[in-house]
Amino acid sequence: MRVLALSPGSSQDQLDRLPALESLCQQLGASLFVACDPGVSAAWQLLPCVEKVFPFSFEAGPSLADWANLLGNVREPDFQVCVNFAEGQQVNLMLSMSHIPSRIGTSGFACTEQVQAGDGFAAQRLSTYLSPLGCSLDADAFRLALPSQELEEARSSQPPGDGPMLILAPSSEDQDWPPERWLALPKSISTRLATLRSSTLDPGLPMRRRAAAVACADVILSSCAMTQRLAVYFGIPLVALGATPTDFPPRGDIRCLGVRSDLASLTEQEVLDALGF
Repeated sequence: MRVLALSPGSSQDQLDRLPALESLCQQLGASLFVACDPGVSAAWQLLPCVEKVFPFSFEAGPSLADWANLLGNVREPDFQVCVNFAEGQQVNLMLSMSHIPSRIGTSGFACTEQVQAGDGFAAQRLSTYLSPLGCSLDADAFRLALPSQELEEARSSQPPGDGPMLILAPSSEDQDWPPERWLALPKSISTRLATLRSSTLDPGLPMRRRAAAVACADVILSSCAMTQRLAVYFGIPLVALGATPTDFPPRGDIRCLGVRSDLASLTEQEVLDALGF
């Protein structure tokens, strides 16, 4: 069985969709094909059920030729299900000609099943996309797994020592915790825990290397939405700067601190308190 996902949006949007699509494919015994922008496709390479990613830039004003090419891609394999996160007349016209029998989305004349967002945190709200197919979603239980070789490479790049590993992951946004505070924090923690090891992830680090670094950490401090979600999916304790509790499952090892628009006002002591120091 084959499932098609039409997935516009940011890397954060893609990561929010991983639990729902992985769960759907597991319960249906299906392989997954995804159409998304090439710049965010790395998120889907984290799922073993993904067979192919079709590069398609939904937000770049695709031409009729682009839509025709996508239609050719989705008509060639035998898809039984389409989970559609895109909107607009063109995507609905394309889907109506795709011959996919089950087409699930929030709106549009091409939908065979129309759904609304469910309750819970960001990833769990997509449970309604699975319901028409008799499937369920426990996004809190979703976990990513990486090959042991990638994990060993990540561990080999960590600072030496046996102490706990803290990953710092600032975002690339202007409204972030000030750089000088990111730099000063490990020194402040070391006065309380001399064995602490720490590493800062570059905002431009590729997705798989970022995921491996997160998976090998003991705790994550991050204002980067992608890193925050990876921490949740690997079950790593997280202090999420500038995030809200509705982004994550209600776990005791996840703490949200600060408002995205005013992270500069966060003091070092507030962050240390959230980290348990």
